[in-house]
Amino acid sequence: MPHVLCVNPWIYDFAAYDFWAKPVGLLLLAAIMRKHGIRVSYIDCLDRFHPSIPPSDPQARYGRGPYLKTEVPRPAGFFDVNRRYSRYGIATESLARDLDTLPRPDLIFVTSHMTYWYPGVVDTIKMVKSAFPGVPVILGGIYATLCHEHAVAVTGADEVVSGTAISHVMSLVEKYTGRSIPVTLNENDMNTWPHPAHDLQAKIAYVPLLTSVGCPFSCDYCASGLLAPHRMEKSVDAVIDEIRFWHTGFGVHDFVFYDDALLLHPEDRAEPLFEAIAGLGYNLRLHTPNAVHIRWITKRLALLMEAAGMESLRLGLETTQFDHRKMDHKVGYGEFLRASAYLKEAGFGPDRVGAYLLFGLPGQTIESMEPAIDFVKQAGIKPILAHYTPIPGTPMWEDAVAASRYDLESDPVYTNNAVMPCRQQFDWALISRLKKRIMEK
Repeated sequence: MPHVLCVNPWIYDFAAYDFWAKPVGLLLLAAIMRKHGIRVSYIDCLDRFHPSIPPSDPQARYGRGPYLKTEVPRPAGFFDVNRRYSRYGIATESLARDLDTLPRPDLIFVTSHMTYWYPGVVDTIKMVKSAFPGVPVILGGIYATLCHEHAVAVTGADEVVSGTAISHVMSLVEKYTGRSIPVTLNENDMNTWPHPAHDLQAKIAYVPLLTSVGCPFSCDYCASGLLAPHRMEKSVDAVIDEIRFWHTGFGVHDFVFYDDALLLHPEDRAEPLFEAIAGLGYNLRLHTPNAVHIRWITKRLALLMEAAGMESLRLGLETTQFDHRKMDHKVGYGEFLRASAYLKEAGFGPDRVGAYLLFGLPGQTIESMEPAIDFVKQAGIKPILAHYTPIPGTPMWEDAVAASRYDLESDPVYTNNAVMPCRQQFDWALISRLKKRIMEK
């Protein structure tokens, strides 16, 4: 049988931290290939538990923690940003040793994440190709999908795949290895998919759960519709089976929902799901870094999420300009206050519930951010600044291009939300001012 190497690349950025970030798509492909008898190896350039790295920050909680950081030259275009730029992940020497210990693979899959992290993808592929000359490298993931032409031009991959590769991962194996293997899953039925191969990691600190894909909203700033245009859901029984598998077999207590619309139709899905999780009696900790839709939070759902062990709940508020909400239609003034009251009654406090507020939007002013922060705090919720990332293909892209001090269309690196690309200058003092306001009692 063929031998396939899967690689999660480095991050190059001004700041990065493991807030429950795992390449669940790549690990799902690894599981699919293993299910069909293919030998799979895995290298995670972001592995916080690599033998070469000292123990993680003891203050880190719920499986999160800092990546190893190595300063590198920042891209030349960031002349106005006086911040250090770093490679996050294992040292180059560690990657070289890991590659040297592997038998030569027949095919290599590399994933990609944020569009502006592509320099890490380029350098990862360069090292992989140096270690295994002549072995085909296939690049997929978010950057490969949203910036396909750029990825083809600069990464050195032999093939760049857009969208999900679930439907044709086995045909790619056949194309590059000559081995034809009948497929035994239904790409359109998540219940037939195997559990992602988290066991390939050095340590399973937490497990991401993808219980559905797709979102019914088409928000101007979001790429969900580009990455997952069709809605699919996994059954409650299948989700419970996955939780039971990782908890009883690997001792996992922290589970992270990656869904874009976890609470859609709560009476039919979310409420039965959290009721079933609570019924397991596992004393789990649940997290929703992707944010949930506020209008679907019912009184019963709030109580069930509390009973199930929801530890870190993030709400997709985005803005408090409810009367002029043109960029999305996710929640109204009354819906937010009602959901906040339900959560408070269920026992949630601002230490566990935060609401994302988009910051750095084209044309946005400081005058609009400060009252938004105050409004969220008054509702008993912690405001969390969500720095806006311009994404090509979204309705807001043209406004972002027009507002930016950089040429966003020339290079995805300029879309980095850490530099506030849609403001006329980088302003660290402004960020500090808003963060201070959030922390004030």
